[in-house]
Parts: sequence; structure tokens; C-alpha cells
Amino acid sequence: MNKIRQWLGVEKRTSYSKKYFYQNNMRASIYMSLVVLVLEVFLIYDKYKRLGEDINGKSIKYFWDNYQSFIIPFAAAFVMFVIGIIFAFGVKVPRFWGTLCIWAFAAACIYFGMKTSYDDFNNGEQVLTFLTMEIFVMCLLIWRPIIGFLILVGTYGLFIYSLDGIRNISRNTTINMFIMWFATVLFCISNYRKTITQAIKDEQMENVNRYLTKVSVRDDLTGISNVNYFSNAADKMLANNNIVKSGKLFLFFDIANFKSYNNKFGFEKGNELLKEFAGKLLVEFQGDLIARFSDDHFVVFTSRGDLRVKVLKLRADLLEMGEGVNLELKCGAYCPEEEGIDSMVACDRARYACNSIKKRYGEFYYEYDSKLAEKSRIQQYVVNNIDAALGADFIKVYYQPVVSTATGGLCGLEALARWQDPEYGLLQPGMFIETLEEYRQIHKIDMRVVETVCRDLRAAIDRGDPVVPVSLNFSRLDFELCDITGHLKAMAKKYRVPRAYLDVEITESALTDEGDLLKNRMTVLRNEGHNLWLDDFGSGYSSLNVLKDYSFDVLKIDMLFLKGFETNETTKTIIKVVVDMTKQLGITSLCEGVETKDQYDFLASIGCNRTQGYFFSKPVPEEKIREMIREGKLSISPEFLEAPKGDFAEEDEKNNTGVKGMDREMLEKTVNKQLVTAMIRDINRGKSIPEIAKRHNIPTPLSEMICRLYLTHPGVDEEGIMSKLGL
Repeated sequence: MNKIRQWLGVEKRTSYSKKYFYQNNMRASIYMSLVVLVLEVFLIYDKYKRLGEDINGKSIKYFWDNYQSFIIPFAAAFVMFVIGIIFAFGVKVPRFWGTLCIWAFAAACIYFGMKTSYDDFNNGEQVLTFLTMEIFVMCLLIWRPIIGFLILVGTYGLFIYSLDGIRNISRNTTINMFIMWFATVLFCISNYRKTITQAIKDEQMENVNRYLTKVSVRDDLTGISNVNYFSNAADKMLANNNIVKSGKLFLFFDIANFKSYNNKFGFEKGNELLKEFAGKLLVEFQGDLIARFSDDHFVVFTSRGDLRVKVLKLRADLLEMGEGVNLELKCGAYCPEEEGIDSMVACDRARYACNSIKKRYGEFYYEYDSKLAEKSRIQQYVVNNIDAALGADFIKVYYQPVVSTATGGLCGLEALARWQDPEYGLLQPGMFIETLEEYRQIHKIDMRVVETVCRDLRAAIDRGDPVVPVSLNFSRLDFELCDITGHLKAMAKKYRVPRAYLDVEITESALTDEGDLLKNRMTVLRNEGHNLWLDDFGSGYSSLNVLKDYSFDVLKIDMLFLKGFETNETTKTIIKVVVDMTKQLGITSLCEGVETKDQYDFLASIGCNRTQGYFFSKPVPEEKIREMIREGKLSISPEFLEAPKGDFAEEDEKNNTGVKGMDREMLEKTVNKQLVTAMIRDINRGKSIPEIAKRHNIPTPLSEMICRLYLTHPGVDEEGIMSKLGL
């Protein structure tokens, strides 16, 4: 049915298609009317010459009687030509009046053809003028097929009827006229279908272009300007030399904790919040340049004015929109003082100012200044030169001692990266670690630290020096950006370092992200014999949930707990509670940030196992640690006085059970099938080796041996483990 409607031309047309047909007919009518004007002038002159009469003193009736068939089409053509020219020059001609002129012009042309051919037929000549004008009107103008059909039927029928009054029309003439009529109808249909198809294509293309144009200047989600439009418009405004004097500012807004809102309410509700916030920006900064920069970030180019009042209002509105989620608005600002500065550079500096207060609770506004400029310059230097620094061996490993409270001796070292730069000197971690994390290049540093630590341990073992376990700091990005566990295993094997001497620290904040990636990698590390440390415990994240969901060997209490130690008794109580908790969980406790003897004595008195801080030493190169040991400033804890001998890592590969050296009588008295069954159950529950040892009242080495047997021999059961133990 739709096909029939389409071929008849009675389908519903869009406003674009109607306009397309109208414009085509108006353009065609200009040429058609010009042709008719020339033709009529020629015919009038020809008839005048043939009559050979003097026209002076002739009445209007004379002219009408003799030139009627020429005057009507000439007048219609003249009006149509004028209207067409006006339309061509961009003057809007109402569609109704334009269409009316086209119809009147077409009728005049057909009338001319019928009248002229009628006279010719009466004089015994052919009816070619009528046929020509039919083709002229029906083929050069575009008609709906049904209308074209009706016009052709009506005009042909009327013309044939009028001829019958003169004399009979021959059979050949009738056939010829029918063929011409039928061909004209087919051409009319074909012309319409071709034009409507092109109109549809053009409309689709225009819609695509309109969408692309909209996308190029509008943010698809919020409807406000996008960053491309913002950049172009801001650059034009910056070209005005008076901008700096008028106190203009680039603002960068960041909705802190927006991820939590999405997690709680879903992405659709999160998108609605972004739309609402964009609307509030339009209200507060009416008339200013506003755009969505990316994600939950927005930029504004505005005057300084009552800026803080506006930001405070937006901050309050956002908090109310959070529906229980603490959405905090952060704003960074930058004043474009430099000549010829690019708007995107200005936005980046405003963003940098915003990021500088991202982790400062309560601070909501910061303006880019000389300190941030210097910090930004160093940040760019770090990003641009990290690979060169690694290649030139500018990345050094410093070690900070970990001291046992039971023996007062050195029981561990924490490996920390330092950048010894020829231009800036010694760069502290705060100057490059966060930058490399932001630009997702931190794994390059950490992989270098792993190799350097293994190389230093191997050198110490070869010298016969006593060594202690070294802890390595891994971030979540290390597990995402590279195979850090595989690299650690490869380096331990390359330098023949016992894996028990390579501990892994994972910050508490890294464990708050969802997903099983980190948990799986931690399981691999534990199975391969590395001790796992929970770093920065209590630094503001969900600490207890982390302890519930993950297994650790060492819990490192954040140094912030020791702030106010001398003046706030609550601090001591909290630390004691945490230490007592580690005892209950069977985890080794370590407190960092120890700076005084009083702090150390207190930690020793409450049973904290290990301590770390400037009271013992700041992070120093490995040779400085050896020097401090030689000078007696540091002593080695007794259990580490004897250096490991031989290729310890390869022995561990060959003899993963560790049964060698284990007291046979102790094994036979302690281990039985019931114990192994219970231990397997604890292993499957994710219990740590110290936890299992304490739970079953057996030595930690024995617990480690049985756990390793179970984990490294898939499918082994209680009897299999007993067999491997020779029991």
C-alpha cells in the first residue's frame, strides 16, 4: 500500500521535501518564463508582419481579438519571471503565492498550446504546439504523479473534444497523441520519483551535518557548549588586549566523589545530576562562556567579580543534590596574564590549581600562582624526562630502616625511589610519584626499584654481609599497566634472591577500587612466598573492610596516628587498640613515623612488633645503611645475622616443600591428617600463614611449608601432603 501511495505521490512529505520541490519549481520557472517571453515576442512580431496592418488607432478589442493567445502567456511569463528573479536573489516569497504563480503560468502555457494548435488544426496543420507545451509544462516542472495524471487527462480530453467540433481526427493522429500522453505521464512519474529520492538524501545529509555541527559546539549530554567551541571562542576573546586588564579568569570545576554517587544511584541518575549542575552554572555565570570539559569537569571563562559568592552557592547546591552522598565542589582558577596564551593551556592551569586542593577537605577554591607554576613546570619535566632518567640511571633506590622492638635491631628495610636529576638535584617522591601515577607511568619507576633492590641484595649476599627483608611499594597501577608479579619473580630468579627477603607493600587506598585483579595478584604473590604488607592503615579509607576482605602478614600503621602523641592521650589509646587487634588477627604490627625515643618506648611497651621513622634514620642510599651498621648506629636483629648462602632462589624452585632441615621427630609428633585437613580449610578461607600457625599452635615455618605444598600442587589432598612430608 505504501508503494502505491509513493508512486501516486500521495505519501506524506516532510517540510524539507515540500520546500525542496518548491525551490526546484521556482528555479525551473525562471528559465521557462524566459523562454516563453522570447517565444511570445517573436510570435507577436511575426503575426504583426503577416497581417501587414497599421496598428495606429486600433482599439483594445482589436488587439485582444488578434493577439489574445500571445498576450495571456506573455503576461503570465513576465509575472513568473519577476517572481522567480526575486526568489533567486534570496527574497522570501511565500510558498502559497509562489505556487499560485507557477500554476497560473503553467495554465497560461497550456492555454497557449491549445489555442495555437486549435487554429493550426482548423487550417489543416499539425497540433505540435499543444504537444510541445504539454511536455514543456509537465516535464520541466515537478508534479505529484496523481496531479500530473489528472492535468494530462483533463487537458488532452478537453483538447480532443474541442477538435471534434471541427473535423474528425485521424486514427494515426489519435495514436500519436496517446503515445505522447502516455510518455509524458511516465516521465512525470519518473521525474517526481527521482526528485523525491534526491530530496530524502539531501535531507538525511543535512540532518547529519546539522547533528555534526551541533556536536562540534554542544555537549551531547548537558546541552551546554563543548570544549571545542569553548576553546575557539575563548581564543578569540583572548585576542582582545583588554581582556587581561578587565580581570578575566578561567575556572575549572571538579565534582569530587562523583564516582560514589554513580555507584549508589546508577549512571542514568548521575547524568541527570550533571545536566542539573550545568543548568546551575548557566544561571550563576549568565552571559559567560561555559562548557563541559570532560566527565564531571566543567570550565568557565568569566570576570573576577563576586566569584567566591557564586562558587559557594554552587557548592551548597551540589551538596543538596547529592542526596546523602558527600559531593564536594572544587574550583581552580587561572588569570591569563601572558600574551598570546592558548585557552587550553589556561584551562590546564586552572585544572592544575583545582587538583592541588582535591585532597584537602574544606578547601574549595585555589588560584594558580607562582608556586603552582613551578610545580607544574617540574611535573612537565618529570613526564617528558622519565624515560631518559631511567636510561641515564638517575633513578636511585634509598632505604629506610625498620627496627624490631623485641631486639632493637634492624629487621627490615623499605625501598624508596629518589630522582637524582642533573638540573633539579635530588627530587623527593612528592615531586614525581603522583605525577607519574596521573600520567600512568609509575610502573616504570617501580620496575626499576625491584631490579635495583634484587641487585643490591645479591651483592650483599655475595659479600657475606647479613641482609634483612626489603619491602617494595606496589600501586594498583603496577598491576594494571604491567606484569609486576612476573617481573618480581624474574628479577628474584635473575639475581638469586630468596623471595622471603622481598616483601610487598600495598597501600590501603589501592584496595578500595572494585574488581578482582588486585586480589588475584596478591594471591599469586603470597603463593610464591612473599610477605604482604598493608601500607598506610587508617589513612582515611575503609580500613576494617580491607582487613576483612584481604589477608596480610604485616600491618603498617599510618604515621598520622603519631601526630599529637605528646599532647593527646587518645592517640595512644587508638594505637594500642590497633596493635591489640593485630595480635588477635595474627598479623605483625609496624608503626611508621617514629621520631622520638618516647614514641619508640611507648610502641615497645604496648607490643608493637616493628617501628620505622626518622628516629632511626631518614631514607638513605644502601651504602649509608652499611656504614651505619659498621659504626654501630644500627644493629642487625639476631635472626638475620647469618647471610643466606648459595643460589637460594633456585633451591627454592627445586625444593619447594622445605622439608630439608625440618626436624623429623617434630614433624611426626606435630603433623597428622586432622591438622592438615583443618589447615587446608583455613587456606581456602584466605587465612595468612601467621594466622594459621597461631590458630593451630604450630611453628610458622611448618605452617608455611604445608601451605606451600598445598598451593603449589593443585589437586593434592590431605593424604598427598602427608605423603610428600614422608609421614
